[in-house]
Amino acid sequence: MDLFLLTLSTIGLLVGLAITYWIHSQYRMEVVVRPSLSLSEINTNPPLVSVIVPARNEDRNIRRCILALLAQDYPNFEVIVVDDRSTDETPRILADLQRSSANAHQRLIVIQGDELPTGWAGKPYALTQGAAVARGDWLCFVDADTFAIPELLSATYACAQSQGADLFTMLTDQELGSFWEKSILPLVFTALSFGFPAARVNDPQKPDAIANGQFILIRADVYHKLGGHEAVRGRIDEDKALAELVKRAGHRLVIADGRLVARTRMYTSLPEIWEGWTKNIYLGLQDRLWLLLFGAVVGLLGALILPFWLLAGVVWLAAGGGIVAAIIAIQALIVWGYLIAERMRVSRGMGISPLFAFTLPLGTLLFTAMMFVSAYNVLSGKGVTWKGRVYSQSS
Repeated sequence: MDLFLLTLSTIGLLVGLAITYWIHSQYRMEVVVRPSLSLSEINTNPPLVSVIVPARNEDRNIRRCILALLAQDYPNFEVIVVDDRSTDETPRILADLQRSSANAHQRLIVIQGDELPTGWAGKPYALTQGAAVARGDWLCFVDADTFAIPELLSATYACAQSQGADLFTMLTDQELGSFWEKSILPLVFTALSFGFPAARVNDPQKPDAIANGQFILIRADVYHKLGGHEAVRGRIDEDKALAELVKRAGHRLVIADGRLVARTRMYTSLPEIWEGWTKNIYLGLQDRLWLLLFGAVVGLLGALILPFWLLAGVVWLAAGGGIVAAIIAIQALIVWGYLIAERMRVSRGMGISPLFAFTLPLGTLLFTAMMFVSAYNVLSGKGVTWKGRVYSQSS
């Protein structure tokens, strides 16, 4: 029995180290958006960029978002906000911005969204309404919880040009405030970087395609040629669907590191995190069920098996298990040490205390639960809820 347990533990050591390295080695983004580019490096006659912001009950974020967009140093842009039938203070704040902002009369257009038609998800319909009045050669879709630095449009347009991109998207910096944000969201973003490595997304020869709806810059002619958001009207994960559409049609898709030019505050509480990610996880991975299954298994291992392995080794050693118990405890400790070191690196990269690495079992357990609940909601026909609307897989 001792030999069997030692063999099992040794296999666990090797597999644990390999999986930990594999998962944490995927976040390599060669394309980085930097704010240092001067406007003279773009061109003397930059094209009009139409920034489109969907806003449904965004009174917490909308003022900060729009003021940051109106402060862009890019010389030729308009900001179109689609008020998607908000029931909070969003309409009042937008009206106030139109009155008070010095350049709002030149830049800011506010559209009152229509009633959601059958077969449409809310965000694609809002973006479609915004795109219908946009005059730009480029369309820039920005979420209302995303906050730009003044160089955002200049830097992203220049980067998109240098990369020859038809659709340019980026991962923004994440503002993490609450305990639950800091415990769960770093795991979510690690999972996303593992599931959709930037190197594969940016490779025209690979089928991998994803976009971050917090920021998407796309050529208007490409957008309209492919049918725009109407072509993905029923998709809640409309950003991923649009990226797939663009790449399948042979256009250039580029995903970049945009943490230097924009920040996002996605959620502020556990209920918001739960609703937001149970909406996206399964729908975003329904064409990669193996990845969803892998994530669930790894999540359970991280949340349950690893702590039990270490605890069992220590208890056995304390009870007189001898050299075998000591080796097993050390092996478990090595895996834990390496995993915690990697999680500390991720925490530092996201601007939070490395001590949040120690919330790994709790965060992983909740993330795994979200994966299972998300899959159940869609497969059972129960659907998912977002912004007060309920969607089924067939919506």
